[in-house]
Amino acid sequence: MADGNQPPGTRGSEEVVGTRGKRLTGERPMEGVTPDSLLALHAAGYRTVIERMGSGTVLDVGCGQGFESARFLSDDRSVVGIDYSSDAVAFARSRWASAGLSVAQMNALSLGLAEGSFQWACSSHLIEHFRDPESHVRELARVLADDGTAFFLTPNAPADFENPFHIHLFEPLELRSLLGRYFHDVTVQGLDAVPHVKADFTARRVKANKVLRLDVLKLRHRIPRSWYIAAYTRMLPVAYKLIARGDSGGLTGITADDFSVTDQLDSTTMVLFATGSRPRRAG
Repeated sequence: MADGNQPPGTRGSEEVVGTRGKRLTGERPMEGVTPDSLLALHAAGYRTVIERMGSGTVLDVGCGQGFESARFLSDDRSVVGIDYSSDAVAFARSRWASAGLSVAQMNALSLGLAEGSFQWACSSHLIEHFRDPESHVRELARVLADDGTAFFLTPNAPADFENPFHIHLFEPLELRSLLGRYFHDVTVQGLDAVPHVKADFTARRVKANKVLRLDVLKLRHRIPRSWYIAAYTRMLPVAYKLIARGDSGGLTGITADDFSVTDQLDSTTMVLFATGSRPRRAG
């Protein structure tokens, strides 16, 4: 992750490590370990995409363990998941290949895929991982059919938790402007939670900020990013136990049904949900 363009994985929260098991790192979601609210947020994002998706070929960029990509599978859709991490790809393939999910290892900034080969593409909690997010958008536009559509989910900058894997956070106008350079039709909405779930996120953010304030000299932003990530991935399991004890494994009752799409965006809106359709072609 040192250069911001080659992360160890290409999606949003816990990384798969080796063939022996899974380790919490803060990069990609992991069932049974990541807090229920975060898993529900991701699930709600995928549900929102599915509700707007028709038949055809689907590309899920940053598929991680594949459990979310597999939700796209249907009789009239074929799905390809890609991830930068070889371990994530191996895990996803072993778990979901029999269900029909195709998985490959690729860099989301340089996809080894033919132009116009997909009808739909999903980039969920990924674009914020790159110093050059425009390359990611350009690649998705390239591999989509002329009437294809890409869906982007990314934290709303003012409402995000600090995370060393999040390199470029977006506010609505910036995201709209970026997508508008590569798609003819762009919409930017929000994905937000019911009040008590939103309060749960806010409470954890307050607790996390209290911990961060212990770093009075902000050394975490002065040391090499690789050092910060190494410290973060070692401390996160401890932080989850202190800040989010009892918040995983389905104990909270928080589900995807607690989240919905909104057109009312403000600084507290949790996630931006953007759609780009009809890719612009050079020349």
